[in-house]
Amino acid sequence: MPNTNEKHHHFKIFKPYGFLSQFVQEAKRKKKLLGDLANFPNKTMAIGRLDHDSEGLLLLTTDGMKSFQVRDKGIEKEYYVQVDGEITEDAVLKLQNGVDITVNSTSYLTLPCKAFSLNGEPNLPLRGRNIRDARHGPTSWISITLCEGKKRQIRKMTAAVGFPTLRLVRVRIGDIHLDSMIPGEVVSLPDFNIEKGELI
Repeated sequence: MPNTNEKHHHFKIFKPYGFLSQFVQEAKRKKKLLGDLANFPNKTMAIGRLDHDSEGLLLLTTDGMKSFQVRDKGIEKEYYVQVDGEITEDAVLKLQNGVDITVNSTSYLTLPCKAFSLNGEPNLPLRGRNIRDARHGPTSWISITLCEGKKRQIRKMTAAVGFPTLRLVRVRIGDIHLDSMIPGEVVSLPDFNIEKGELI
């Protein structure tokens, strides 16, 4: 039987650009891992993932059951997305209603989601690597909120409506927010409310 008296640890971090959402190297080429950010307790794991090029809010825990429950509840995850070009109302509407992307070599229609244009650039720390030269044309920012999480889904979605993703930052999971954290910052949390994804 599991030890119900075992004290678990929970964290939120700002995953920087260029880090993998894992603690163990899976390839010969050395990559930056979450364990490079802090001395986490033994058995700490990421709840969900952000790919190598994506940034922002990531939850960590030593409680494997809680990790499973959070991922299994369809909790909202909000992302700020910088795209190539000035995104149109028609493109945003398509994102809201669902678009066809490819998942595991198979066509997949994304579920309806929340999406809207942001007024100007959001207040985020600069990324460690330059996005691109402004002379290459305008960019714009949108908010996309999903309750699903296929591999590289948002990048595939914005590309499907003609506006490739340049920068992707997760800013919210349920009611847990990135707030004013900076890349690489680690904040200890008391616990998660599994039903709503909020702090208790």
